[in-house]
Amino acid sequence: MGKATAEQKAKAAEIESWAVAALAPVADITTKKMFGGYGIFGNGVMFAMVTSAAELHLRAGPDHQARYEAAGSHRHGRMPYWSVPSAVTEDLDTLVAWATDALATSQAAKSR
Repeated sequence: MGKATAEQKAKAAEIESWAVAALAPVADITTKKMFGGYGIFGNGVMFAMVTSAAELHLRAGPDHQARYEAAGSHRHGRMPYWSVPSAVTEDLDTLVAWATDALATSQAAKSR
């Protein structure tokens, strides 16, 4: 993961603030600093993250990975989080739909 530069940290903080507002229709959104970036939680369950490289990622289960791949997303290492393409972040209805699926995936994983 490496160390984030001051510029990356500032950009990650900017994306975190934007994501809190953009994802508000999904759930009660909170964040926590993690690994140079931020974990994004909906109703207390982590379902998204902003990486130290200032990229927004959403959790994707097996049912949604093909959609992420088709959109040009990349997986965050071995974690079940996928980058969110700019076409999705620019369309808030689509972002909310993807985030709703991500939260449901995280909640299902937590209940197992």
